[in-house]
Amino acid sequence: MDFLFPLTAGLAATAIVLGGIVEGYGYGLSLGTNWPYTRDIHVLALKGDPEAIHRIVATLIGILSLITMILRPSFVAFVGFGLIIATALLGMATLYVLAGKLPSFLQGLHGIVAYTLFVTYLLASLGITDFQGYISFLINAVTPPHVLYFVIFLGGWTTGARRMVNPIGNVRLPKGTVQWVWAFHGIFTLIFIASLIYLGLWLGLALALLEAAVGLWVYRSINRNPARPGISVGIHQLVSVTIALYLVLNALGYV
Repeated sequence: MDFLFPLTAGLAATAIVLGGIVEGYGYGLSLGTNWPYTRDIHVLALKGDPEAIHRIVATLIGILSLITMILRPSFVAFVGFGLIIATALLGMATLYVLAGKLPSFLQGLHGIVAYTLFVTYLLASLGITDFQGYISFLINAVTPPHVLYFVIFLGGWTTGARRMVNPIGNVRLPKGTVQWVWAFHGIFTLIFIASLIYLGLWLGLALALLEAAVGLWVYRSINRNPARPGISVGIHQLVSVTIALYLVLNALGYV
């Protein structure tokens, strides 16, 4: 059963990237606000609806998490299952954020929980499944992961604030919620880059600079086509997941 933790971590990372593709191609509310199921969700998935695929992957993560908790009970297995529940609840909330019925910061919280879920199962894959090891990692982690959380939160908040359909606009002197949140997203990105330089994490720095460049691509794509900014959003999430992976492996001495 040693494959359960890495498989769940891989699916969690996949779900994050799929979330970016959903935004990039305008499928945020393609299935409405009913979550997680529609009667023909498998048909829509086979037709290439990324939101349908995203929900199926999320369901698979939940099933694997439950199996892991039963067959490989540990502190991290129970934490992971709790994070699955939190991710599902916030996933439902994001649909109502996009529909304009809930505050946009909930989209940022959804991102935080989704990345924590990925990191949790990644740690379990690397043998950290006990209370002391898990908590010690979170407490003793170097500064960039914590700053990265702010970047992730503000990026998700930006998505929620623009409802996946509105432009960010030309941000010189920020005006309105979307521009202010995006501006702080950029500020924390610069802080994150500075912290990587300070700690001498050069591979992480290269990834962060790539992420910043992709972020500017996303910004331009959103302003050009707010409802369908394209693959740039998915790539943005892919690089972000790669940074999170690098930081965990670096903190544990693997790279």
